[in-house]
Amino acid sequence: MKSQMTLTAAAILGLVLLIQHPAWCSESENKEAGAAEQVEETVDKAEDAAEVAKQKVSDLIRDAEAFFARGDLEDLKRVVEIYEQVLEDDPDNFEFNWKCARACRYYGDLAQKRKVDGWKDICAEYGKKGMEYAARARELEPDKPNGYYYYGLCVGTYSDGVGLITALKEGLKNKTQENLEKAYEMDKDFENGGPIVALGRFWQVVPWPYNDKDRALELYREFQETEYFNTSHGVTTHVYMAEILMDKWGSEPKEEARDLLKEAISLTDNPYWEKKARQMIDEL
Repeated sequence: MKSQMTLTAAAILGLVLLIQHPAWCSESENKEAGAAEQVEETVDKAEDAAEVAKQKVSDLIRDAEAFFARGDLEDLKRVVEIYEQVLEDDPDNFEFNWKCARACRYYGDLAQKRKVDGWKDICAEYGKKGMEYAARARELEPDKPNGYYYYGLCVGTYSDGVGLITALKEGLKNKTQENLEKAYEMDKDFENGGPIVALGRFWQVVPWPYNDKDRALELYREFQETEYFNTSHGVTTHVYMAEILMDKWGSEPKEEARDLLKEAISLTDNPYWEKKARQMIDEL
């Protein structure tokens, strides 16, 4: 009798276990489903955060381009600040690096032309910054002219700040020449023929005994044959050519210089270049 009762109790327990087992499976499945939902929610939040960050960068770059297009002194400084901000999170971005170098160059160059307070310090600081960003762009994309070109230009800005002699002592003459020649070889039409003009200017202003004004004029003559010469992009070259021609013997070079300066005035609404061209005409 006792044995029969034990068997009955075991049977009842087994029945209970059979009845409860589906509930255990359901509870386990619910836990797994909940965990999966949490993972999916985490992924969604991460994707949302990434999208927000991407949009923020996009907005900053849009602002930088707008400031750069306006091109006033504080606008250009703000462009540098924006690119430095985005480069903190994306230091290996080629486009951000070379555009930051470009903004450094334009900011320092405009400060020098306007002779704002402390312009030499600005040129020294931002020229050096620009060289660093350009060098990084060059490392990231060695087959593109951007980094080489703006490295050479930023050396010029830096030299305006510290003086050509100091720049020469720091070994920047050869680096400038090498980078500008590399940009010229890669794509002389880059930035509206910029490498042609920059290389010419290098040979024109580098101190004796390195300077070569004949080589500079040869490069300017080459630029004169491009589509950029008789546009606002060619104003500086008109003036640079006139500077060389004014120093030559005879009336013919001086007459050409005068014509170039008159053309420069007609091509620009930039007060700096217009004033410089008129002053040079008065000296003829």
